[in-house]
Amino acid sequence: MKYAFTIALALLLCVAVVDQALAGSVKNRVARRMAQTYPWHSDYYNAAWGMPVALVVPPKAENQTKMSWGVGGTRIVPIEHQFERNYPGPGTYDRSGFRPTPRWPSDTDQFGVHYIRGPW
Repeated sequence: MKYAFTIALALLLCVAVVDQALAGSVKNRVARRMAQTYPWHSDYYNAAWGMPVALVVPPKAENQTKMSWGVGGTRIVPIEHQFERNYPGPGTYDRSGFRPTPRWPSDTDQFGVHYIRGPW
């Protein structure tokens, strides 16, 4: 009886570990697809840098909190973008499409600082 219970417990533990691994890989695949579709920045630049700034967070970070004015102004959204290991090198950046932070910002996106997950 103890032997059967031990085997059942070990099998259940293996299934739980495999399920967590598959869930993480599916989540990463969805995030990669979203990152290829949408830009990592908003329409605003950071006033100190003159362009959008990437705030690097740990690679295991999944969500960020964005805040704005009004009812339901706080929202939790996933962090899709992640730095890759193969850095292509410095390049030119066109700042003409970005706007400065408004005098009275109404959303945290308007500060020009965006979460990007670090490389694995």
